[in-house]
Amino acid sequence: MAAREWQGKGVDVSAISTLGLTKYYGKSLGVRDVDLEVRRGEVFALLGPNGAGKTTTIRLLMDYLRPTRGNAKVLGMDVRGGSVEIRRRVGYVAADLGLYRDMTAGQILSLVSAMRGGVDQQHLGQLIERFELDPSRRLRDLSRGNRQKVALLQAFAHRPQLLILDEPTDGLDPIMQQEFLALVQEVRASGATVFVSSHNLSEVEAICDRVGIIKEGELAAVEEIATMKERALRHIRIRFDSTVSPNEFRNLTGVTSVVEEPDGIHLTVLGPPDEVIKAAARHTVVALTSVEPSLEEMFLDFYGRGSRNGY
Repeated sequence: MAAREWQGKGVDVSAISTLGLTKYYGKSLGVRDVDLEVRRGEVFALLGPNGAGKTTTIRLLMDYLRPTRGNAKVLGMDVRGGSVEIRRRVGYVAADLGLYRDMTAGQILSLVSAMRGGVDQQHLGQLIERFELDPSRRLRDLSRGNRQKVALLQAFAHRPQLLILDEPTDGLDPIMQQEFLALVQEVRASGATVFVSSHNLSEVEAICDRVGIIKEGELAAVEEIATMKERALRHIRIRFDSTVSPNEFRNLTGVTSVVEEPDGIHLTVLGPPDEVIKAAARHTVVALTSVEPSLEEMFLDFYGRGSRNGY
């Protein structure tokens, strides 16, 4: 298949844009025909199980892999022709840390800073203090979590316009994970764009505007998190002051199951529960609880039910 061509409008205002991006490793599929646009100033997460194509996509964006076909632009620059400038302007955290293990953390940060033309040393010092990193220790002597701190600090130190982060909190303890989330919110408020691949769905839900779901190398959905929640399964328990037949609820729009309980009913509802609420209002309701789905539940539901939910 020949690579498709850019259609012009909207491309240059995107932080990341891909068209027909495809990568095969021999006969094995990495990703296929990925069309993606990440808006400037948003936090976007790429979700998928191991082997789905997340890291392949990121490496293609950074020009560490060359596509079999298709195109990608980062900050308006073609990833091949502009790779040097892209790497200077982007803060990148790889899934596997390729750091110089005999150098100290401080030496690594100084080296990367020099390669990018220098950084604000006061800002870097604040990050080092904030993440409780000892810059005098050699990489080989650091724990997995502290090596991850070095990877994060070198990515954030030069205040990049775009951050591309592959599993950024891997190895961090819960306190440092929260510090990372706060830092992402701060750089987003300053106008930066963040593109993150993560297995930590609670983190994604806390910081992201939109998510892309990649499945078996193909981009299966791109959604606002709020929209995903509107389409997702939720559990509703209703208690009435008298016996109500569960049959009144079985055929309502979105109801996938109804279980009769001693003092009411338990419903599983896909999407907005408007008809359920109206049906319940015909009786005297003693109590009603609705459990909103987490991103993890939505993600697992997506992989369990395929495209049945409209993604």
